[in-house]
Amino acid sequence: VQCPGDRDADAAWNTGNESQPAGVKCKHLTARDGYGTMGDGKDTYLFSYADITGVPTKTKRDKDAAIQAGILAHEWPAPTIVLEEGDEFYLSLTNVGMLLRPDLFDTHTVHFHGFPEAATVYDGVPDSSISISMGATLTYYYKINDPGTYMYHCHVEATEHMQMGMLGNLWVRPRQNKLPDDTDLNGFTHQTGFTYAYNDGDGSTRYDVEYPIQIGSFDPDFHDASFEVQPLPFAAMEDRYFLLNGRGYPDTVNAGVISTVDPLGAVQESQPVTSLVTANPGEKILLRISNLNVTVFNTLATNGPPMLVVGRDARLLRDGAGANMYYSTNSLTLGGGQSADVIIDTTGLTSGQTFFHYTTNLERLANDDENFGGMMTEIRIN
Repeated sequence: VQCPGDRDADAAWNTGNESQPAGVKCKHLTARDGYGTMGDGKDTYLFSYADITGVPTKTKRDKDAAIQAGILAHEWPAPTIVLEEGDEFYLSLTNVGMLLRPDLFDTHTVHFHGFPEAATVYDGVPDSSISISMGATLTYYYKINDPGTYMYHCHVEATEHMQMGMLGNLWVRPRQNKLPDDTDLNGFTHQTGFTYAYNDGDGSTRYDVEYPIQIGSFDPDFHDASFEVQPLPFAAMEDRYFLLNGRGYPDTVNAGVISTVDPLGAVQESQPVTSLVTANPGEKILLRISNLNVTVFNTLATNGPPMLVVGRDARLLRDGAGANMYYSTNSLTLGGGQSADVIIDTTGLTSGQTFFHYTTNLERLANDDENFGGMMTEIRIN
């Protein structure tokens, strides 16, 4: 694990002789298999990542402990990564292998989707960059220059590994958040604590609270076949569980962590990211929506205040002359690999109101055979 200023190779600065260099962030992930729990209670076999930042890897004993910490310690979606424009980011990935499928020797990577990578060696596409073998670690380096909503995933055997769950939320906050008090933004006055989706120059993307909403779905037959060491039905792939942040309704409005008991009897915090959206009256909500589905397009809608779309695919919606191209809508369609930044203004709403954020593809409001579930969550006004 490589991380500037880190002496015990744990991707953190938590001892007395360590100091974090300005503008540097580090994280240590593992790639492996595990289980998650669906909205209808089904435990599902999956591949994913886990965050073991803070576990030392300097000595042989440390390395053994780090691998043990990563085995079955899955998260779905993968651990959220939040960065700041201007950061230098060191992301170490250790492939700890598939405990429940010891016959698999799959390599893994991290593909920072949408990132303008200068060095292909760090891009994660195995045709032109390094793949990480079982028992090995690679540290990726990124210079973060562009704010917006991205995502990350494994790009080895991408259809299989993404279908199996190797997907994560990732976004970059803009420099504009750090401006001095009373900075004039073309008639809008910035104050400490104000946050923006982009360097808009006019305060038009300011928000009060933000939430990631990662669209996903999977085919339970494909997952079961993988666990049972059967031929994988790529041509027959048909998703029947429809998810927001790895959960189907009503689990999407569970504000807590969803845990799953793994085959060894240990309790794993398998789905830590809630999809419940809450705000106070008058606040602006930024939804960082991404779609990492490998089979279908998806449409998300609201039955409350409209969504103001201010960014698409990690780019502020501006024309060549600098004019805003924002638009208001109650539904938004995204294909696999696309993202959108939308702002919902709760001005005029009152405490206790609840709205739905849901797919208009009505057959996807289901957890397999169980109806009134799937790709839906709530927006609650406190």
